Amino acid sequence: MTSCFNGGAGWPEPVVRVQAVSETCGDTIPDRYVKPPPDRPSPPPAAAASGGGSGGPNIPVVDLSMPDADATSQAVAAACREWGFFQAVNHGVRPELLRGARAAWRGFFRQPAEVRERYANSPATYEGYGSRLGTAKGGPLDWGDYYFLHVLPASLKSHDKWPSLPASLRETTEEYSEEVVQLGRRVMRLLSSGLGLEAGRLQAAFGGVGGEGACMRVNFYPRCPQPELTLGVAAHSDPGGMTMLLVDDHVRGLQVRNPAGEWITVDPVPDAFIVNVGDQIQARARGTTSSLDCSIDPSPSEDHELSELFRFAD
Repeated sequence: MTSCFNGGAGWPEPVVRVQAVSETCGDTIPDRYVKPPPDRPSPPPAAAASGGGSGGPNIPVVDLSMPDADATSQAVAAACREWGFFQAVNHGVRPELLRGARAAWRGFFRQPAEVRERYANSPATYEGYGSRLGTAKGGPLDWGDYYFLHVLPASLKSHDKWPSLPASLRETTEEYSEEVVQLGRRVMRLLSSGLGLEAGRLQAAFGGVGGEGACMRVNFYPRCPQPELTLGVAAHSDPGGMTMLLVDDHVRGLQVRNPAGEWITVDPVPDAFIVNVGDQIQARARGTTSSLDCSIDPSPSEDHELSELFRFAD
C-alpha cells in the first residue's frame, strides 16, 4: 500500500510520498507525475548518453581562489550576465563538510516513514518534510520529496523543526549552513564589484549582513522507472536572490537553459557549488542575467539525487 499523509492543514488532498510511490509503482509511474511532452526533460547529447561527457557546453566554472580579486569579480559578473549560473570551485567550504551534509540528509530520508512523518509540513510555511508545492487539487506532481528549513533570520530558525535523526544531522546542518551563508555573502560582494557597484551594495539591498533571509531545501529524488516522462522539479526560476546548489557528484540531472534558449544538462564539478542568480537580483541589477530557468531530471540508475539549496531573499 502506498504511504500517504494528510496533515489537514491546508493540503486539499492526501499527500503521497514519492519515495513510497517509487517503491510500489513497478515499471510505470502514476499519471499525475507524467509531464506534457513539451515539459519533459530534454534528452542528453549522444556523447553524454554513451558516457562520453556532457557532449556540449557546460555552464561557466569560476575559481574563487584566484589571487586577482578584480578578475574573480569580472568572471562572476560575466557568468551571471550571460548564463545566470556558474559552478564555484575552490570556494573554501571543506569537502569533508560537504560529504558530511550529504550523508546526514541521506540518513534522514532512509529513516522509517513514521520517523519522517513527525516533521510533515503544511502549505502555511512549507517548513519541514514535504512532497508537493502548491495547493491545487488534482494538479500535476513532481517526482521528488524534500525538506525545507529556515536558517536566517534567527527569529525564524527553530532547531526543533530540524530532524533529530540521524544524530549528526542538526550539528552538521548548523555548521554547513553557516559556511554556505558566508560563501553566499562573498559571492554577493564579488557580483556587486563585477557590476561596477560598491562591494556591499547588493548585500545592503537584502538587509545587510545578518539582516538577510536564508533557507535550506534538501531534495530527495527516488528511483524512477520512466525518467523520460517526469521531472524532479518542474522548470522554474528561483524567486529569491541567489541559490547555492550542492548536487550529488554521481548524478547528472540538473538542466538549465543556455543563452541560446536550449536546455542543457549540467556536468557537475566534484565538490563545486552551482550558483544560480534568482529573480530578485535579476530585477535589482536590471538584467544582469539572461537565463534563470532550471529543471531537474531524476535518475533511474541511482537511489536518489541530493541537493542542498540556499536562497537569499528579503
